[in-house]
Amino acid sequence: MLGNFSYSNPTKLYFGEESLSFLNEELPKYGDKVLLVYGGGSIKQTGLYDEIMQILAKNGKQVFEDAGVMPNPTVEKLTEGCQIAKDNDVDFILAVGGGSVCDYAKAVSASAFCEEDPWEKYFIRKEAVDNPIIPLGCVLTMVGTGSEMNGGSVITNTTTTQKIGRVFGEDVFPKFSILNPVLTYTVPKQQMVAGFFDIMSHILEQYFSNEDDNTSDYIMEGLLKSLIHSSKIALKNPTDYEARSNIMWTATWALNTLVAKGKSTDWMVHMIGQSIGAYTDATHGMTLSAISLPYYRL
Repeated sequence: MLGNFSYSNPTKLYFGEESLSFLNEELPKYGDKVLLVYGGGSIKQTGLYDEIMQILAKNGKQVFEDAGVMPNPTVEKLTEGCQIAKDNDVDFILAVGGGSVCDYAKAVSASAFCEEDPWEKYFIRKEAVDNPIIPLGCVLTMVGTGSEMNGGSVITNTTTTQKIGRVFGEDVFPKFSILNPVLTYTVPKQQMVAGFFDIMSHILEQYFSNEDDNTSDYIMEGLLKSLIHSSKIALKNPTDYEARSNIMWTATWALNTLVAKGKSTDWMVHMIGQSIGAYTDATHGMTLSAISLPYYRL
C-alpha cells in the first residue's frame, strides 16, 4: 500500500427488500421541512412516490417537491432547486432516483445557501464549502454511479458545454441511503447496461494505477468478477434478485472511496466521457463504454 491515508465513510446503508421501512428511523432525526427530489416521474408510475409520501406524512413532514431532474443535471436546474430549498428553508433533502438525482441533490445540499454563483465557486474553482449545508438521504432506484455513498456530484453547463464533477467532503455525503434491489427491476435495459459500464469504469480507473502489490487491487478484482457474473444473469432475467442485489452492492463499493486507498487512480476515461456528454447529452455509462477499450489499448 502506498502513501499515508485515513478512511472514513459517514453514510449509513440500509439494504434489502424491506429497507424502505428504515426511513421511519432516520426521518425523525431531522427537521420538519423536507425537499423531495426526483426525476421524470417513474417513481409515480411504480407506486414508490405514494409509498414515500405516506412515510413522510406519518413522520409529520412538510414536503416541498423538486421534480424533473434530468439524466445530466444542468446549472439551470441546480439554480431552480437551490431556490426552492432556500425559499422554503428546508431542513432535509430526500433524493429518490438514480445517480443523477443523488448527484443533483448533493449539489443543492451544498449550494442552496451559497452567496456566490455555486457553479463558479464549487465546480470551476473547486473551493471549500463555507456555507450551511442541508443534510440529505437517498432512496436508490438505479445503480451505477455509487453516488449513494460518496460526495461526488456532476453538473452540466449547456451554455459553456462543460460537464464537471466535484467531489465534496464528508459533510455532503448522504447521511443514509436506502438500497432495495427490487426498485431497480423496472429500469429500461439500455439504462441498466449503461449502469454496468459505469460500475466497470469506476473499478478499472482505480485499478489501473501504480504497480505495487495492493490489497485494494484484490478487492477490485473480486468486485469486477461479481459484476461480470451477475450482469450476464440480469440481462437474461432482470428480476433475478440475487443478481440485482449483487450488482447494487458492487456499485456502491466500487466508488465509496474504499478501493482508492493506496492508489493514485486515473479517471481520464471519465473526463473524456464527461466532455462528450457535455456536447451530446449522451448517457454517461454509454460514453464510458465507447472510450474505455481504445483508451486502455493506448
